[in-house]
Amino acid sequence: MADAKPLTIWIVSGEESGDQLGSKLMRSLKAKFGSERLRFGGVGGHAMEREGLRSLFPLEDIAVMGFSAVIARLPSILKRIRFTVDTIVAAEPDMLVIIDSPDFTHRVAKAVRQRAPEIPIIDYVSPSVWAWRPGRAPKMRAYVDHLLALLPFEPAAHERLGGPPTTYVGHPLIERLAEIRPAPGERGNPGDEPIELLVLPGSRRSEVSRLMGPFGQALTLLKERSTHPFVVTIPAVSHLADEIRSRAESWDVKPRIVEGEAAKWAAFRKADAALAASGTVTLELGLSGVPLVVAYRVSKIEEVLKYLIKAPSIVLTNLVLGENVIPELIQWDCTPEKLADALLPLLGDTPERQRQLEAFGKLDTLMKIGEEAPSERAARIVEEVLRSKDRT
Repeated sequence: MADAKPLTIWIVSGEESGDQLGSKLMRSLKAKFGSERLRFGGVGGHAMEREGLRSLFPLEDIAVMGFSAVIARLPSILKRIRFTVDTIVAAEPDMLVIIDSPDFTHRVAKAVRQRAPEIPIIDYVSPSVWAWRPGRAPKMRAYVDHLLALLPFEPAAHERLGGPPTTYVGHPLIERLAEIRPAPGERGNPGDEPIELLVLPGSRRSEVSRLMGPFGQALTLLKERSTHPFVVTIPAVSHLADEIRSRAESWDVKPRIVEGEAAKWAAFRKADAALAASGTVTLELGLSGVPLVVAYRVSKIEEVLKYLIKAPSIVLTNLVLGENVIPELIQWDCTPEKLADALLPLLGDTPERQRQLEAFGKLDTLMKIGEEAPSERAARIVEEVLRSKDRT
């Protein structure tokens, strides 16, 4: 290996979750090829920088979410795209890996493929082509050599839609089951009171602003209707904790608000039920074995997009299971009355609660990948693509 030629791999992520995936991939690539052989470039955050990346610019420059936010920052984002593409083409790396955030990373990949078609490109995290705009899948074949999927149903979806070659490498959550799941005695037994209820209003300011009101009102109704006393915990992301505290002051049911990842997982391990915004947290709760109700609201501008959605659910856990076991109350259905009605059966020993728990028991089998960690499997596919392109 000492006389093997150096390898330069560029990794471009667009937000914190991509930064975490990128850092683990970098670590696995160094273990596979040897850190002395590898050179990294690209765009990332603190996690990737700890693995040796010098980001072209701070990740915060492009880490924006939501239609209106992207429009407001579009000139700056386009400038960053051009700069990133120019730098990659000039560097002539052996591979480009783009991670999630397709509004940014896919524009980079398309331009790099046009100007430097010899550079292999891997996409880590599939856009949700199975949910809406399925025409993106065949278009990706022009600039993505291989796709690394986090969800087990995505390879079949891309094959059906004519997308690029796709490998399921595993969701990073399956590496963290010991943190997510309760140890013996950590979660209460059936019938124990008070019920531990989690409320998760989202990790974006727009989600918190739209959901905290109906969530608080739903808890008031739930307290009036339930024969089971309950206590509420909100695991808050740090940058929104103050806003969540402020909005929760008007709630009749006063929550305990915790911050930090360790406190979040501790709350998950104790929880009996949850009310959550749609997102990755639904998969976290499913893997933890916490029955839940999912809610979501978007702006009026974004509401028109619902007519383009083709998936049978917006809840990741439902999609992995292939059945809609988790109730989802979206937009105009996201009312305090409907939220309380859906939550009420989850506080007792009911068929609705049992159905979710039985379904969650299938997740391990559906998401398993064998002995490899997801980042190790991803690194193996990177090596295979490099070898197929005669880059190793």
